[in-house]
Amino acid sequence: MTSALVFNSGSSSLKFGLYRGDGVSLKRWLHGVADIGSTPGSQGPAQLKIMTGDGREIVERVDVREQCELLPAVVALLENTQAERPDIIGHRIVHGGPHVRDHCLIDDRVMACLQAAASYAPLHNASSLAIVSRVAELWPGIMQAACLDTVFHAHLPEVAKVLPLNRELQLEGVERYGFHGLSCESVIARLGNALPQRLVIAHLGNGASITAVKNGRSVDTSMGLTPAGGIPMSTRSGDIDPGVLIYLLREKRYDAERLEEMLTRRSGLLGISRLSGDMRTLRQAAEKDEAAALAIEIFSYGVRKQVAAMAAVLLGIDLVVFTGGIGENDGRLRDEVRAGLSWAGLSQDKVKVVATQEEEQVARHALQLWGTQD
Repeated sequence: MTSALVFNSGSSSLKFGLYRGDGVSLKRWLHGVADIGSTPGSQGPAQLKIMTGDGREIVERVDVREQCELLPAVVALLENTQAERPDIIGHRIVHGGPHVRDHCLIDDRVMACLQAAASYAPLHNASSLAIVSRVAELWPGIMQAACLDTVFHAHLPEVAKVLPLNRELQLEGVERYGFHGLSCESVIARLGNALPQRLVIAHLGNGASITAVKNGRSVDTSMGLTPAGGIPMSTRSGDIDPGVLIYLLREKRYDAERLEEMLTRRSGLLGISRLSGDMRTLRQAAEKDEAAALAIEIFSYGVRKQVAAMAAVLLGIDLVVFTGGIGENDGRLRDEVRAGLSWAGLSQDKVKVVATQEEEQVARHALQLWGTQD
């Protein structure tokens, strides 16, 4: 059987897994995760954990500053579990930009396009591409695949995709791309024959988005040109009046770097609460901390508004699926959103929790790409 090693570089963790299969049927032989903190450049040590197919757990601590520095330790752990060298390595890439619209094998041209698109997703693409480069050093000649979150939304209707900006910017690729596409694919695959005609997927985690799916296809989504748009997130602002940005540039003399830092790392739940961007921490503090309670309320309010907006897009909702770390584990939030939409007929039987399997989707695409080679 062909094997694929998968890397899923998130804004706060690096997940990986080894899969065997043919792109249709898959078996996961091991998986692991490393967390080095929520911001690039944060100090180690990282906790690196692998779960093997026979149930063993291997844990190490590694002093690192960047996710790509974990790769030698990951390779060593794979060798310790007697895992074979993979045939292909698949990477979750958040943003393909205007020139990479499909899952694909990585060559020099694709790499250049993905690097050019890094400015669209600075929290994600840079670390993912650093891992691609490090893999090429550790395993020279090994085939690598880019599996993109933006592909699922690549055929959005024009009314959802086109941003109300001048035509020149539109032609340069400034449009709604949408994200968490691999997660959405995973939800649809897991629903199988139970996939409804009108589905809303609420991927709620460190990053959060709401997507309207009609007959299995994305028709609108809350994130836009970058993963910073939509509902307020852990440290990202979500949608904001553009006049605020003009005010900060003109009156407060923010430059682009400071503006990006504020909008992507110091806003959202963290900015409102002044305590944390972690929903679990906020839940623990909310009873005595008004700012923490407000942050939770604003997040819940934002989710509810976006789900209602997607109901308008779909002309009704047959099912809402919650996924992602918050979506899967915070029952209070799900109840708050459902109760706030009871007027729209969102009953308990129209709400479902589905665990996201992004790494499995990456493995599936990577193995299918492997199968296209002579």
